[in-house]
Amino acid sequence: MDSTRKSAMIRSGSGVTFALLWWATWGWAAEVPVGRPEEVGLSSDRLARLTQGFQQEIDARRLPGVVMMISRRGRLVYTQSLGQMSVGEPMRVDAIFRQYSMTKPWTSVAAMQLMEEARLQLTDPVSKYLPALKAMQVSTAEGEASPGKPNYILKPAVREMTVQDLLRHTAGLVYGELTANGPVRDGYADAGFFARDGGSYDMRGMTPAQQIERLGGVPLARQPGSTFEYGIATDILGRVVEAVSGLRLGDFLAERLFRPLDMKDSAFMVPARDLAWVAQPFDQGPATGTPNRLIDVSIEPGNDSGGAGGVSTAMDYLRFGLMLLNGGTLDGARVLSRTSVELMTADHLGTGMQVPVTPGELLFGVQGYSFGLGFAVRQHTGIGQVAGSPGEFMWAGFGGTFFFVDPREQLVAIYMSQAPGKSRQYYRRMFKQLVMQAIVD
Repeated sequence: MDSTRKSAMIRSGSGVTFALLWWATWGWAAEVPVGRPEEVGLSSDRLARLTQGFQQEIDARRLPGVVMMISRRGRLVYTQSLGQMSVGEPMRVDAIFRQYSMTKPWTSVAAMQLMEEARLQLTDPVSKYLPALKAMQVSTAEGEASPGKPNYILKPAVREMTVQDLLRHTAGLVYGELTANGPVRDGYADAGFFARDGGSYDMRGMTPAQQIERLGGVPLARQPGSTFEYGIATDILGRVVEAVSGLRLGDFLAERLFRPLDMKDSAFMVPARDLAWVAQPFDQGPATGTPNRLIDVSIEPGNDSGGAGGVSTAMDYLRFGLMLLNGGTLDGARVLSRTSVELMTADHLGTGMQVPVTPGELLFGVQGYSFGLGFAVRQHTGIGQVAGSPGEFMWAGFGGTFFFVDPREQLVAIYMSQAPGKSRQYYRRMFKQLVMQAIVD
């Protein structure tokens, strides 16, 4: 392990308390104010339930390890690393995690930055930037080809998908791993968008140009603008960002998001010198015994997957969450305007959209959440079976990561693990409930 890469400490003195994470490789430091839970209306005793609860799961070998951080009212008041980072290596607070779908909020912010510069609009057709996606067909089920088997026919798209459709998952683009639409699933597999042998959510083996060319030959699963269905839309949004900016997505994010926010370990691959800090899953799922297959972050991808390819640390993602909570700014660096953050975290599905599986069901297995521009958004205090506030927003990743921002409570909470599998929803609910029950003011 390269001890020169980075070290982490919490330091206090002269009445000033702060968290200091220093990366020798980068040569500069990021400071996050810290405090005691009781100073911001949280209970230390109740936060101990969070530590105890996840330690029990680790001791039972249902989780390999976790890193958790909670900030309230601008102060980091809880940081915990438990379990192991890899076999024989204790979990470090600065471990690097595959983010999978928690890459999507970064790509969504990138698109909003371009919107703020009038370089694109949410109403723009995607074909304005990616011409191969102009005349799309839609695979539509009509009747049965045989008993119990839908008959699919192709129909022209009633309208083109827009940038807003990409941001809110209403473009008709889905995941081959999840869709029941046979022609779309087969088309995605043939195009290399997913592996029939079980490799999950990895489209990085092709160039951006190949990705768009191949996608243009595969039908949509829904009419654009008609249905919320989670899928590869944010990957395609990343191609829009590249077309508009002239930069590779990773380079754009490094310049416009990661460097301004001091997100030092956020990228689309991990250099060889840092691979020892990458958190690893169990070889097999504890409940199923099936092999855990996560993306290889040691190699440069053919394309930067804006929907599933990012890597990051808990501290990096905390800083991203704090920027959003603060209305687009952190430590003097403005990434977005307050009005753009408000637009992103509002409900963009409304009442007329078909929503076969709601964002809350995808995330937690609960009702009560709609979708904005890159995030699930809570609509009511009730309905959802986990505590929360109207207006809170969040998302999670296939590899076991999760975050939420609660503006009413001035709270950002980060959960990092590498534990793919169906238990992800359970641990998201567990983490969120244990964070919220620690609020005592």
